Amino acid sequence: HVQLVESGGGSVQAGGSLRLTCTVSGYIDSNYWVAWFRQAPGKEREGVATIRNVVGVTRYSESVRGRFTISEDTRKNTVFLQMSSLKPEDAAVYYCAAGRPNRAPILLSVGAYNFWGQGTQVTVS
Repeated sequence: HVQLVESGGGSVQAGGSLRLTCTVSGYIDSNYWVAWFRQAPGKEREGVATIRNVVGVTRYSESVRGRFTISEDTRKNTVFLQMSSLKPEDAAVYYCAAGRPNRAPILLSVGAYNFWGQGTQVTVS
């Protein structure tokens, strides 16, 4: 059974940086992608970045491209989201998720991921 645990959330001033960590337990092969999603109050959950396990291919949403970087440490089964130049609109609960999206258009779609963490809060003031 795959389990994901996020950590690293917190409060930061606009323009600052934060790094989130997703620790994955259970086996996932190279067909899995591990993604970061976020959900602000009153808004739908949106995908911001994803990485194909082991292979390392990445995809970003337009809203974070150039500011956020997703990476992985396959030896430690962890996925990171380095967030820089944070804006107030980046504030949300951030979730990591694992799944096997089989088409490029759904790489950042909620429905393509079936294992989810509990989320970590990011506040930007």
